[in-house]
Amino acid sequence: MGNDFEVRIERLRADSTHLARVAGWQHDQWGHLSPGETRASRRAELEAECGPGGIPSVFVALQDERPVGTASLVAEDMSDRPDLGPWLASVYVLPEWRGRGIASRLVRRVEAEASQAGIERLWLFTPDQQALYARLGWRERVWLSYRGERVAIMERCLAGE
Repeated sequence: MGNDFEVRIERLRADSTHLARVAGWQHDQWGHLSPGETRASRRAELEAECGPGGIPSVFVALQDERPVGTASLVAEDMSDRPDLGPWLASVYVLPEWRGRGIASRLVRRVEAEASQAGIERLWLFTPDQQALYARLGWRERVWLSYRGERVAIMERCLAGE
């Protein structure tokens, strides 16, 4: 597999031993965007997102049995834009594992999951990772302020344009 040290992408199940760790990453990274969220509430929400296929789905990048990254496919991710969806959400790779293509693989896995479910268009929002997503075929659509943070909403057409 090259320089990714045998990292594999798997579906995260609700009964996974990795659930609390992934929920902790999500809370630490994005809890400020969800007022009132606690680690426990994030864990419960993540557990509910661990679907068997389609929306919702959560994926985890594993090196041996150690989780090193995650990404999700969810129906809603931005309360200000209920007109958009589904969403690529919660893309995160541990800092010491960045720069090895893991985020790209996680994004591609979510895109494949969406495609298999008949979804033709995905959305995401990000304050600072536009270059990563643009390299993967995502297009910037609008910038806005979301819960005090300036973010770009990006779109990916999965069907032929």
